[in-house]
Order: sequence, then C-alpha cells, then structure tokens
Amino acid sequence: MRALCALLLIGVAGCANLQTGSCVTPASRRMTVTEMFFGRDIPGRAPLTEKEWSAFVALTITKEFPDGFTVLDGDGYWLDPRTNAPAREGAKILIAAAVPSDGLAARIERISDAYKTDFHQESVGVLAYRACGNFQ
Repeated sequence: MRALCALLLIGVAGCANLQTGSCVTPASRRMTVTEMFFGRDIPGRAPLTEKEWSAFVALTITKEFPDGFTVLDGDGYWLDPRTNAPAREGAKILIAAAVPSDGLAARIERISDAYKTDFHQESVGVLAYRACGNFQ
C-alpha cells in the first residue's frame, strides 16, 4: 500500500510539472502516451491468433507509430449485463509515446478503425494522456 501511495504522489507531482510546462528531467520532453486495448475474441470464430496480430502490427500499427511502441498481453474483465456474471477476454495492449502533433488523433483512429473492421470488433479502448519522457 505504501508503494502504491508513493507512485500516486510521484504521478501527481508529474502532472503538476506538466501543468507548468516543464518536465522533471532535463533530457525529457512533452509527449502524448497512448494506450490501446484490443479484444481478441472474434464473433463467430476462434480468438485472434498471434499470426493475425503480427500481420496487423506489421501492416497497420508500425505505419502509424514508426518510432516504436510496446505490446503487452492482458486480460480484460467486466460484468456481463446479460448474465450478471463476470466475463473475461484476452487482449493485446499497445503503449506508444509520441511527440504531440496535429495528426496523432487521426493515426490512433486509423488503427482503431482498421482493427474493428478487420476483426469485427465493436470497439477498441483508447487512453491518451500527457507525460514527459525520453528514449536515450
């Protein structure tokens, strides 16, 4: 619990620095961090395969985030409103940090739209927030 509180305090301090326009470390610069959540269950067939995901990454995501990104495997949970029971779905989680630009929102939307179309998804979860960072 103490570690969680410490992380929250660091996060709040980081937010305060972003509000003033400065980053904590001299080498850092303002960035937008985007997290995207891609469900792997596909209606009417088996879940998304690693081969399909790799092809989607190569053909779609790398074009929109050519400077790099990270992908994690995850599990999404929610309360199914039809059955009132907990539900679970495997997921791919994309994390990308990019210099803010006018075209960033469109890049994120292209990835989301392509995934929904290609894999018959209702939605792709997207979180975007400001941060300071560097890749040295």
